[in-house]
This record gives sequence, C-alpha cells and structure tokens, in this order.
Amino acid sequence: MMKLAGRLLSIVVLAMLASQVQAEDDFPIVGTYTENQACKPDGSDPGVSRVKITRRDIDSVFGLCTILSRKRQGATYVVHVECKTPNGSQMLGDVNFTPRDDKAVDFSDQDQTYKAVLYKCPD
Repeated sequence: MMKLAGRLLSIVVLAMLASQVQAEDDFPIVGTYTENQACKPDGSDPGVSRVKITRRDIDSVFGLCTILSRKRQGATYVVHVECKTPNGSQMLGDVNFTPRDDKAVDFSDQDQTYKAVLYKCPD
C-alpha cells in the first residue's frame, strides 16, 4: 500500500512540474524589460521606463494591468487587460506583444496608436 501511495505522489508531483513548465512556455515573454532602449546588465539605466510582465500582470509607468485573457495569433500574443492608471482611473483594452529574433518584443496597443520595443533585462 505504501509503494502505491509513493508512486501516486510521484506522478502528481511530476504532473505539477510539467504543467508549470508548460504554463511558462505558453507565455514566453514573462520578464523585465526596458522600453525603446536596450537594458544595461548592471541596472545603470534609471531614466528608462521599465516594464515587468508576469503571467498575471503587466506593470509599467502607465499603471498596473491585470491580464484577463491572452491568445496567440501567429507570432503575436494578443492580451486583454484591465489597467489602473497612476491617477486611479481604470480602462479595458487589448495589447499586442510580438517576440523578435533578437529577444526584443514589439509592443502595440489595440489601435496601433502607441508602439514600443521592449528589451529584455537579465534575470
């Protein structure tokens, strides 16, 4: 009976680990970025806007955005967000992230009125 319980526990742990890896792989743009300027590895770029992307949130100078949904369309990730701006107002919208071969990410809002290049910072 103990051997069976041990095997079941091992299977559950492996399944959890596999789902975490898959979850990270399905949104590979998670990380910290600088906007429109390459990130300096030593962090000596204080005047540059930083953007932190997690699986749940996007934090930038525009405010904190909660990711409500995301889908992949070709190479682009279309992300539906609810944002709270620094002045307290809320808005809903879609933003697009397109990873590039050079590890940067092209960013644009749903109406293409704002575009930026996000450069990944070392972890």
